[in-house]
Amino acid sequence: MPILRATPVPGSLLLRSITSLALLALCSAYLVGGITKLLDFSAAVAEMAHFGLAPAAPLAAATIALELGASLLANRFWLLAGADRFMAKNAFFEHLGLAGAFLLIALYDRASRRRKHES
Repeated sequence: MPILRATPVPGSLLLRSITSLALLALCSAYLVGGITKLLDFSAAVAEMAHFGLAPAAPLAAATIALELGASLLANRFWLLAGADRFMAKNAFFEHLGLAGAFLLIALYDRASRRRKHES
């Protein structure tokens, strides 16, 4: 059973298409991040080193796997100052919002499956 899948939406082809596009948009930040790091692995390693993470290469590989597979990311924005803190804080709350959206989708999918089995 897949971790996340598009729940069949009753109704028109347009509604089903919009639902599929919305799910793709929800995952896009992680997909683009993972693909970008995969295509420029040396930049991904440099990013790890920039944030003081070591060993950088294995951590870059793990980050790519998480972004493409599990879509999980966290920032410790409270340790930064100035513009860096502002940017990291925004990224943190964007990702927190996406995590909330994933949770809502999972709950919706679970409820839909339960209703399907009860009928």
